[in-house]
Order: sequence, then C-alpha cells, then structure tokens
Amino acid sequence: MSSKGVYSHRLKIKFILRPFRKGDEISLQKNIDNKKIARNLATVPYPYTIKMAKEWVAKKLKENKNRQPIIIDFVIDINGEVAGAIGFHKIEQEHRAEIGYWLAEKYWGSGIMTEAIREASKFAFGKLKLKRIYAAVFPWNKASMRVLEKNGFKFEGILRKNTLKNGKLIDDHIFAKIKK
Repeated sequence: MSSKGVYSHRLKIKFILRPFRKGDEISLQKNIDNKKIARNLATVPYPYTIKMAKEWVAKKLKENKNRQPIIIDFVIDINGEVAGAIGFHKIEQEHRAEIGYWLAEKYWGSGIMTEAIREASKFAFGKLKLKRIYAAVFPWNKASMRVLEKNGFKFEGILRKNTLKNGKLIDDHIFAKIKK
C-alpha cells in the first residue's frame, strides 16, 4: 500500500504498510507474543506460538489472492520486520468494515499507530470506496481510543458484554469514522 514509507511524527520512525509475505512468521511471533497485546485483542491468544504465526501467514497469503476480499490485512513493517499489523475485517455490502490493529510494545507511544490508521483509512475510503469504518475497543484500552479520536473517529456507544474472551464477556466501545 505505501511503498515509499511513512514516518511517525513523534520519533521519526519509518514504516511501510504492505501485505503479509512468506518469511514474516518469526518476527510476527516475536512481536505479538506479549500478554499486554493479547489482552487488547479479541482473538489473539497468549502465548502466541510459531505454529500460530505460520498458520496466520499462510491464511493471509491465501486471502491476498481473493479478488473480492472480506478481510484485508497489512503488516506494519519496520526494517523488514513485522512490528504490527492493521487491517479491515467484515468488509460488508461494499460500504463498511471493522478496523483492527496491534503494534509491538517497544513502539508504543511513538505515533506509529496514529499514522498507520491515517494511511489505512485513506486506503479504505479511496481504494475500497468504503463509507464507514468502525472499531471495537475494550474499556481499559484508552490509548487505542485516543489514537482513533486523533484520526477523526467518533465514539458511538457501548455494546455491553459483546465479546467473549478467555471465558469472560467484555464490553466493546464502538468508534466510527464516516467518509465525508
């Protein structure tokens, strides 16, 4: 998506958004295998094994071939490594999709995710021609809420006990951005 690269304004770290590719498994597993990251993601377990990473990359390679995808994921690539990911799931009726993302803990607070969401949103509204992007955020994840707000997402409400994670029902705070 962004072959030139994007800079986070805060720390001037260059990253690119690109599709998953063979060889991403090791850095994916290394950077996502973190209890703090898994806590904030609905479907990512902890520990996250190399087997899981291999299965995930294989799945992404297959999805990349789909001409009308319902899921599109990009790697946040820093120096050739999977430092995070961002993508659109539940691409429905060609007008809306859910955005999801994560970033390796060592890059938290760097401004990278703010820029990645900005670039991914441009892609979704431009290339995918979506009219609405929404995100579900757990109540304790204030940093994620702030990064969405910085990108023009508005808080829409709370879906009570909407996500089942580790045997517990968790509220989802819903944020959305509408194409102008």
